[in-house]
Amino acid sequence: MIELYDNMSADSADLCGLILKASGIPFRVRKDSNGWGIWVAARDFSRARCAVDSYFRENRPSDVIDQNPLPEQDHGYAGIWTAAFMAAVYAGVSRTADIHAVWNDFGASAWKIMDGEFYRTVTALMLHADAVHLLGNMAGLAVFATAVCHVAGWGAGMLMILAAGAGGNMVNAVMYESGHVSIGASTAVFGAIGILSGYQFLRRRVVFRKKAGAWLPLACGLALLGFLGAGEHVDLAAHLFGFLVGIFIGIGYAGVHKTISTRGQRLCMAVCSAVVAGAWAVGTWKQLF
Repeated sequence: MIELYDNMSADSADLCGLILKASGIPFRVRKDSNGWGIWVAARDFSRARCAVDSYFRENRPSDVIDQNPLPEQDHGYAGIWTAAFMAAVYAGVSRTADIHAVWNDFGASAWKIMDGEFYRTVTALMLHADAVHLLGNMAGLAVFATAVCHVAGWGAGMLMILAAGAGGNMVNAVMYESGHVSIGASTAVFGAIGILSGYQFLRRRVVFRKKAGAWLPLACGLALLGFLGAGEHVDLAAHLFGFLVGIFIGIGYAGVHKTISTRGQRLCMAVCSAVVAGAWAVGTWKQLF
């Protein structure tokens, strides 16, 4: 026998079982650590898939249970821990004799990034101009980063947010190609909003077949960008690019549609930590030598 669907909830497995039973197709239901699975004989696979797909096509999206939902992931309050880490970095940097020198050495300077100092796309995310700037980004991380980790898990979620933030800074540098310098975790915060928007967009469009409603998460994300991402002394371009990079990452994750194991979460967090530590190490080495 081969697996027809995996990672299903009990309700979804029951529904698919009823469809297959009504179609006269033998099947088995099995449960593992990721959820319920439906198994059928290899010769019945195509017929079973057609029967289930036909049912979902003929029923309204609001009447249909997601046939392959992602289980909720352990978020581990990663957003709150990340916010606390940002506060610790700010406390350490604020004690530096020349804080502006730190911004110059580790901020997202567009022309220096284009000159090969890519570590700045990461280190700049952990620098803040003042306590108000810091507190705003801490609140954003506590809410939106935790929400991303609720979907993807504490390790994969934080790795995606880091990628969105660094990617946003990279695109921003490419667009400016000048002495423009930006700092702050807000690019990563809007990257997290983009990830959530992109994830919900694809899930609504493909899984629930709500083609019109699929655009609602993107519209909400743009509204948040306009409401939270604009203002005096705000790098709107960096916020926008973080949001856009996050959308593509969120769509990619929704397309893969796989649950990441605890071991995988640990690996993702290890990669995330290594990238952050490596960026600071490379930047420090470059300034010293």
